[in-house]
Amino acid sequence: MAEYDNENVFAKILRGEMPSFKVYEDDNTYAFMDIMPRGDGHCLVIHKEPFRNILDGSPEQIATVHQTVQKVAKAAMKAFDADGISIQQFNEDAGGQIVFHYHVHIIPRKAGVRMGPSGVMGDMEEIKANGEKLAAVLS
Repeated sequence: MAEYDNENVFAKILRGEMPSFKVYEDDNTYAFMDIMPRGDGHCLVIHKEPFRNILDGSPEQIATVHQTVQKVAKAAMKAFDADGISIQQFNEDAGGQIVFHYHVHIIPRKAGVRMGPSGVMGDMEEIKANGEKLAAVLS
């Protein structure tokens, strides 16, 4: 497994070198909107400490992220009047990981509505509005 790359996009977001639409932050985790959303309210939760994925994070780091995932998922259900939530997490190239900083996707879902395609840039104003909606429930 390769070493952690301090120049990945999430490391840059944490350092304030790249913008993000923050929805939640605590001492250990940071949650923000995905700019390539597969549905309204699609967001990500990351740990503030640098590690690539579930294969090199400590059990405590992983647990901390998932505590925030649960909190944000519950808020997303309410904010987007969702019928369910998809949680996605990928590890290494073969596992579908693209950004090599541990992260978890939270995607609010409506019954009978398919997720949008991956890798398609979203409308930034819509993403910002969805982020504000989610952040309001989390505050």
